[in-house]
Amino acid sequence: MKIFIDTANPDEIRKAYEMGVIDGVTTNPTLISKEGKPFDSLVHEICSIIGKLPISLEVISLKAEEMIEEAQKLSKIGENIVVKIPMTSEGLKAVKILVGQGIKTNTTLVFSPAQALLAAKAGTTYVSPFIGRLDDISQTGMELVEQIVTIFENYQFESQVIVSSIRHPVHVLEAALIGADVATVPYKVIEQLIRHPLTDIGIERFLSDWKKVPKK
Repeated sequence: MKIFIDTANPDEIRKAYEMGVIDGVTTNPTLISKEGKPFDSLVHEICSIIGKLPISLEVISLKAEEMIEEAQKLSKIGENIVVKIPMTSEGLKAVKILVGQGIKTNTTLVFSPAQALLAAKAGTTYVSPFIGRLDDISQTGMELVEQIVTIFENYQFESQVIVSSIRHPVHVLEAALIGADVATVPYKVIEQLIRHPLTDIGIERFLSDWKKVPKK
């Protein structure tokens, strides 16, 4: 399973990239707005960190024609740009055309297996089910991921599943066990995945015991 980092913060991206644990970046208008930087300069800064790894950038238009125009502009930033398109009828229209133009797409805000099926049929590169937001309303988000993975395997769709809106390490583990293609993970969750109390205890013991070793 690939791991993308879900952030627009260059420092977080750099730290995760230097650890060698990320395969791409996803952003959205909310994450972009938190950085307080001009969009173009922020995106170029991120691209300078991750090189050719994919980065998802989201359109803000609601009409297919405007989405397509935005996506075409975004795709000119680099070959690694993936354009996030909302899961709407207009979004599906845009995806179909963009795919025909060779532009990679990430259909976002997916909350049902039927939506994922339609996005895959339209030819989208990625489908992003938002599991945390389903958990928030007392639905089990990972059940959606499992259903989507099963459907895609049944019909051999080429679209990849990006498990999104991840809130904690268990979400990442469950995504890997289900067989999702990608989990997009906030930096704080990446840090939580790294840590284990027994690892810390083990390091402390080794360092303590090393002090007992005669130096001569």
